[in-house]
Amino acid sequence: MKYQPEFLEQAYDPRDPSPWLALYLDRSTPLDDEVKRAWLADSSSRSRQFVLPFMRPLARTLIVLIQVAKVFAPRRLAFSRTLHRLLAWGMENFLRPEANWLILRHFHLGSQVLEFIGKNSGVEVQGNPLRPAAVADVREDMFLVHDLNLFNFVIRLNQNLQAAGRELQFVADPDLSMVKQPELRLEDMPRRWRNFLDLQSSIELFTPIYQLLLTDSDFWRATNSLQLDETIGLYVATILDARSHLVLLNNRHPLVPLSTLRAGFRLTLHGLSTEMLHAFLMSKRDQQAAAAAA
Repeated sequence: MKYQPEFLEQAYDPRDPSPWLALYLDRSTPLDDEVKRAWLADSSSRSRQFVLPFMRPLARTLIVLIQVAKVFAPRRLAFSRTLHRLLAWGMENFLRPEANWLILRHFHLGSQVLEFIGKNSGVEVQGNPLRPAAVADVREDMFLVHDLNLFNFVIRLNQNLQAAGRELQFVADPDLSMVKQPELRLEDMPRRWRNFLDLQSSIELFTPIYQLLLTDSDFWRATNSLQLDETIGLYVATILDARSHLVLLNNRHPLVPLSTLRAGFRLTLHGLSTEMLHAFLMSKRDQQAAAAAA
């Protein structure tokens, strides 16, 4: 039986229509149905309604204060292992099941998208795919490695393309074999009474902690990796000749770094953009399979 969020169990009332039901029924943007249910269940939670408005200004204030403090701290001081153990502990004990599921999915989906681009680029690109099976896997520096993977992929891809005298181009029959739904089940996520914190509130809370326990370089790279959504989107659009779908990306121009203050909000956009890009690739894979079977 599929998970049913509260807004789908309530009777439809035309005099008081649910905005979450309207967003769920809308099909103007590509998104897996189970993902959309989980995303909107998390977004319509009481945590997001009552915790996020207080968490966001507090988190942004902490970012400013930590930045000032880091002016006087050793530049290479970092506690990555402590950070990831703390993040894993927080996820296990306080995040809603939907939030944990979406976070773990993100590592799988990001790895699949990079592998798709690499396989269809015409050159060899070394990768480091992340496929966590449980929240505990986050302890192995997974957030930091995720950011490193993205920048290293862009560097290696373009170095190899230049060395081969090639450019990314349209591929008539692309390799989509790596695109699939991760073997992660929402029902397997921690579901205790204290697992109440929604995705956006948790991201806002984790952001200053991330900044505190990593170097300025690591934090800056993490926040500015979000602008590479546009870059990765362009790579996929070039291979599939589908540039109209770039309208779904809005994390700003990669050549214009933004303030770290809005990193939490932009990280949420990054997660949603990745889900939509993966759903688009899934639809292309299904179309390819249907054409081959015809």
